[in-house]
Amino acid sequence: MVLSLLIFISCTKSPKQLTDCVNPFLGTAPLADSVDVGYKPPRDWRVWAGLTYPGAALPNAMVQLSPITEFGSGAGYEYEDTVIYAFTHTNKGHWNLCHIPILPVTGDFTATNFGSGFSHDNEEAHPGYYRVFLKRYQVNAELTSTTHCGYHKYTYAKGGAKKLVLNLARSNEHIRDWQLEQAGTNAFKGFQQTGDKVCFYAETNLAITTIETLKEGEKEISVVSFEDSDEPLELKIGLSFVSSENAKMNLDAELAGKSFDEVRQAASETWEQLLSKVRVTGGTEREKMLFYSSLYRSFLWPALRSDVNGEFTDENHEVVKKDFRYYTLPSIWDTYRNKLVLLSMLEPDVTNDVIQSMIDRGEKSGFMPTFFHGDHAAAFIAGSYLRGLRGYDVKSAYNLLLRNATVEGGTRPYITEYMEKGYISTPKVEKPHVETKAKAGVTKTLEYAYDDYAVALLAKELGDTVNYRMLMKCTSNYKNMFDPSTGLMRGKLENGDFVSNFNPQYPYYEYMYREANAWQSSFFAPHDTPGLIALYSSKAAFENKLDSLFSIPWNDNYIARNVSSFIGQYCHGNQPDHSFPFLYYFVDKQEKSQAILDSIMSHFYGMGEHGLALCGMDDAGEMSSWYVLSAIGIYSYSPADPDYLVAVPLFDKTELTLGENVCTIAKEGTGLKISRITYDDKEIKGYFISYNELKKGGTLKISVNKTDHSNQKILTNDK
Repeated sequence: MVLSLLIFISCTKSPKQLTDCVNPFLGTAPLADSVDVGYKPPRDWRVWAGLTYPGAALPNAMVQLSPITEFGSGAGYEYEDTVIYAFTHTNKGHWNLCHIPILPVTGDFTATNFGSGFSHDNEEAHPGYYRVFLKRYQVNAELTSTTHCGYHKYTYAKGGAKKLVLNLARSNEHIRDWQLEQAGTNAFKGFQQTGDKVCFYAETNLAITTIETLKEGEKEISVVSFEDSDEPLELKIGLSFVSSENAKMNLDAELAGKSFDEVRQAASETWEQLLSKVRVTGGTEREKMLFYSSLYRSFLWPALRSDVNGEFTDENHEVVKKDFRYYTLPSIWDTYRNKLVLLSMLEPDVTNDVIQSMIDRGEKSGFMPTFFHGDHAAAFIAGSYLRGLRGYDVKSAYNLLLRNATVEGGTRPYITEYMEKGYISTPKVEKPHVETKAKAGVTKTLEYAYDDYAVALLAKELGDTVNYRMLMKCTSNYKNMFDPSTGLMRGKLENGDFVSNFNPQYPYYEYMYREANAWQSSFFAPHDTPGLIALYSSKAAFENKLDSLFSIPWNDNYIARNVSSFIGQYCHGNQPDHSFPFLYYFVDKQEKSQAILDSIMSHFYGMGEHGLALCGMDDAGEMSSWYVLSAIGIYSYSPADPDYLVAVPLFDKTELTLGENVCTIAKEGTGLKISRITYDDKEIKGYFISYNELKKGGTLKISVNKTDHSNQKILTNDK
């Protein structure tokens, strides 16, 4: 609470630095209130709220240097914990990575008992910097980082022997092999082999006296001891996914001759430059904190995997060198909706390289890769191309995406059935439960229809008329899942009959739906929302169905770990329905959408006892990016298209740097209802504006009026 207050105060005083408004602890705290969660969590069950990390990192860098309080716990750091076991050098917030664990120690410890207690009262985090006092060892630990390197500074109490524990047998992934060896008087090197081989080379300011191994049962740690000195122990460590030699090269390129304070300052300046691309005026201190913390969190993933010389280990585990920076695969199923759109707007060069990295993977496998579910590289690449990003081989990307859409055995499971029947069937299961394994046929059908639309957009741009027409026919396949008797999307058996014993409120992980229930899946057709509405008898009937979505209470007996925090049946704690609050626009009730948007932004971010929880998993920045775009008043309703749906901004003015130009988004008036939208004083009909207009650098003015809602139900989630 004290930390949050200090950040609010620093933000209130018109800070010279936007980094002062960022709280890296946002998303690390638990969500325990059953009212916020939507159900009573089982005992010892931590709801997936945030799963972020507070450590030091640069935008889309190779290194994320952060404390670990519990391995196997998402990002490894849980705010309610009281012991730190290591500082690790990679992170995403997704139960993987957390490589090369290091902890400063002194005195007595064992292979199974070397963690140190800590207090939030003596802990702080800022973009590019983290500090904590380790009580057990009386060590003040400070961390900062560069693109490929971590920089540790450990100030010990006088008289204590300085040592480091390297727990190379642990990470958030299964360790297949590891190695550590001294590489000189002041250096050591090694690797961890998990799914990838993560190599490192470290240099210290103090001479190494010994490197020993401690074992206790199956536990084994390495202990590096140093010469006696009153100086703080400083450790510079370079990473590489190629070799320890490349790790040393990265270290020499980025840290040679630099002090800790110089590196920390450079990290802060890097973040300041990125955050400054979106400058807001107005709003409350809390809104600014949430906004800039969310903007910060939106640019930590995907992560760089190529070294300073351009080398990387490719999909075939071969070391290659290309003319682009190689990045990890984005978390596409979640982040295609908004985060990758935001990346393309503010960091187009990174986006180009991310796409070319995906193409490089696809050329080796024969299919464009995906992540977890769906085929949303299609929306990411099509949207980026239509926004003017061309720094990649678009013909290769298109050919791979076309194979995804038409060839069995690749990125799209059951694509043959989808093409033949127009839907993916659901197997008959007498008593399905949350974790029943199946095809998630409804979700796949709806998502494939949208992915077909995205590929069709590229086909049209590239002049492939035949495949454009074929794909566009498939874009209406979502309608094959519609059940007129319920007004919802419902699973179909192989024979075409709807699944019986249908409970639209019950959530599934992959039976009929993917991490959702029928309500959270049934309104997904961002490419053809008018066609979706036409499935109902009238716009009024569709509006009534939306009212039910946002008002039917959640059954607190239905528990799925990552389906939490509700407005009626709508779930903001997971991503599948994140575009649904905007649906009232399409029935001429924009103000009802805005009431829901305002409620989500005010309630579902910065939750819980400490004001540091999110309503659900951030998923590599998707939850954060939703907030950023909604708060500035332009949302990527259909991310494959270069158009944005205009909403009422939280802030009076936003200055958005897009390439060489600055677009200004200005709010005039107060209330929920948009009365007029102009761009450079020219009135816009409807609610959409294209990116090609925004990037010219004009002024988007959104005029808002207060409205009498006495005869109209406005849905909110006020406690």
